[in-house]
Amino acid sequence: MTRIRLLFASLILALGITACAGFREAMTAHVDTVARAGSQELTVARVAELLGPTEVPLQADAIRTVAQLWVNYQLLGYAGARGDSLATDELADEGMWSMVAQLKSRKYYEIVAKSWEQGSPTSFEKAYQDGALLAASHILLSKQPDGLDPAKDAATRAEAEKIALSLAGATLERFAAVAKVKTQDPGSKENGGDYGVFPPGQMVPEFDTGILSVAPGAVTGVVETQFGYHIIRRHTWTEIAAQFPAAYQQIAAQAAESTYFAGLEKAAHVEVRSSAPKLVKAIAEDVESYRDDRTVIATARNGNMTAARMSMWMAAFPPQSRMRAQVAQAPDSMIPMFVQNVMRNELLLRSADSAGITLDSIELRDLRSAFRSRVAETMAALGVSPQQLADSAADQGARERLAAARVEEYMSALVKNQREYVDVAEQIALVLRKKFESRVVPAGIDRALAAVTKIRTAADSARAATQPPSAVPMGAPMAPPAPPAP
Repeated sequence: MTRIRLLFASLILALGITACAGFREAMTAHVDTVARAGSQELTVARVAELLGPTEVPLQADAIRTVAQLWVNYQLLGYAGARGDSLATDELADEGMWSMVAQLKSRKYYEIVAKSWEQGSPTSFEKAYQDGALLAASHILLSKQPDGLDPAKDAATRAEAEKIALSLAGATLERFAAVAKVKTQDPGSKENGGDYGVFPPGQMVPEFDTGILSVAPGAVTGVVETQFGYHIIRRHTWTEIAAQFPAAYQQIAAQAAESTYFAGLEKAAHVEVRSSAPKLVKAIAEDVESYRDDRTVIATARNGNMTAARMSMWMAAFPPQSRMRAQVAQAPDSMIPMFVQNVMRNELLLRSADSAGITLDSIELRDLRSAFRSRVAETMAALGVSPQQLADSAADQGARERLAAARVEEYMSALVKNQREYVDVAEQIALVLRKKFESRVVPAGIDRALAAVTKIRTAADSARAATQPPSAVPMGAPMAPPAPPAP
């Protein structure tokens, strides 16, 4: 964009064009414009009027959020005034792109996952013997905190050694009976110390090492960890044969998935640009400003990840996930990993498209119906649906003015907490911004912030001037009290 501006400026100079007042006005934004939407304009004065008397934070981000909300509302009104309920299949599909992408990717993933080897009944026992999964019961005698009483710890260990000797070769039932009496682990006491089946690395390293130091069915000596002194019995294959397949297939699927995506990324030759952290954080803070930005964040053989595409993925995260806030506050070192994860979604979607994966008629019908219902509900809540406006205004011009007035009235009440907040879902905002002209002016945001700050400062000064004088004289500071008499 900067290069285009420079080239255009050079062209003007080369042609000797005079910067007359009319031309200058045409080529620059009005100094009091914060945002435009359809035929409406949000001015600095209007923002100051809206936010000056409120407690909206004096921050550019807060002003920008209000401006973007105003744009969404006004565009809905603009559509309603034109009798446009955004009901076409094309618009619904465009708005619901993230749900379409999710369903297509899931279908493709399920097809791919079927080919992954997840073990067979004949291989499960060997996998258990080799330690692919662990299964054990234990008895814990706790240590004193931070070596508070070494003598007591020594006595506890001696007691643990006696228990271990008494349980050598014990059956699962006998071990469980002793554990219910002796163990000091509240999490497993009622189960006779049984932890069931779990993957290596889930427990502290000493615990895993203790399990693997004995054969299935055997009991360890005393195993010391940060929690205390453990006596561990490793389950036999027969004891956990019913639990093992599901647990093993889960970890096998996870390993296969990691291998699959690593191969996908390697084949695509994904490389995250060094400039990614700064740009991705900026997108997280202001998605709207990057919807048309073609700056490359990551490269890949079958298509790059641009700022515009990243803004779409970022906006698709549900608000309750707080993903955008987390990204904006994350260390720069974490951003490349986030980009790779988003790129992974993109690569999976591209693979689904290449494989010809589509949604069936019922899935499309449901998504489109959900989109149309949300649009209708949002318009109706603002009083700008085509029917509501047609009932009150005869021609399009009158309907546009009425819709704009209703939005302004709603905004005035909303910032005073007099109306319930009407959310414009990302799916709707995406369609509105693509179909109709709109813009938020960064310089206007700054000027609006200055205007709102000025109003707040003046109001604070006025309140201070009307405060009654203090009843406590503000003279010289009091002398410190004299020291007590000896």
